[in-house]
Amino acid sequence: MQVVDLAPEHQDTYFCCLEEWSEDMQDAGDHKACWYHKYKDRGLRVKLVLDDSGQVGGMIQYLPIEASFVAGRDLYFILCIWVHGQKRGRGNFQGRGMGAALLAAAEEDARGRGAKGMAAWGLSLPFWMKAAWFKKHGYRNADREFISALVWKPFVEDATAPHWVRQRKPVAGVPGKVSVTAFKNGWCPAQNITFERAKRAAQEFGERVVFQEIDTTDPQTFEEWGIADGVFIDGRLVNWGPPLSYAKLRKLIEKRVQRL
Repeated sequence: MQVVDLAPEHQDTYFCCLEEWSEDMQDAGDHKACWYHKYKDRGLRVKLVLDDSGQVGGMIQYLPIEASFVAGRDLYFILCIWVHGQKRGRGNFQGRGMGAALLAAAEEDARGRGAKGMAAWGLSLPFWMKAAWFKKHGYRNADREFISALVWKPFVEDATAPHWVRQRKPVAGVPGKVSVTAFKNGWCPAQNITFERAKRAAQEFGERVVFQEIDTTDPQTFEEWGIADGVFIDGRLVNWGPPLSYAKLRKLIEKRVQRL
């Protein structure tokens, strides 16, 4: 295998997280492409791993923690690391050491850029982005929120541990209306899919529903809210994890409309 930096010929594959085959990706819009072109000037780094035939099997994206949605300094933060594991599309590349190769390459790159350590987020449950996987590679706990663990690996003794940025103020509703407030950063297609579906569903109810988009690629906006991504209906967060279906989001909005 070979770990390489993202090149123009692989950008479309990267923008859909290697899942060109997925019908869900049709709902993701161009948000990740827009995010990438904005954040590559803020230090974003992307590496891909290729198999012996030159096919992309996995990816990692990371950036200076100061440009992320996590609080810290002099560290790099891994937004995600993903080795394609579906039978559909390009096939299953997991179990070949590609994830370990990507992580090692990113850490070496971060060290070379003067970082004092590497941070990442992981889940305590045994599915995607497992915190336990990072711990096998020398990471330790730094912070926790629900099932999301923030882990890190210091490279030097004077490195400072990171911590989660938490929601700083409530998301208010709109009197006499149903409010759908969608925070959008763009880095994750799963979040982008939920955003687009929520926007489309809200528009079906006309003036009874107020849809508000909040762009958290603006550092001041993120600092104000402490929220990077999320859809709130009448001030309540309704999505976490895999994207909700359009039918589910529409039903949630409809229930609130019926109570007006």
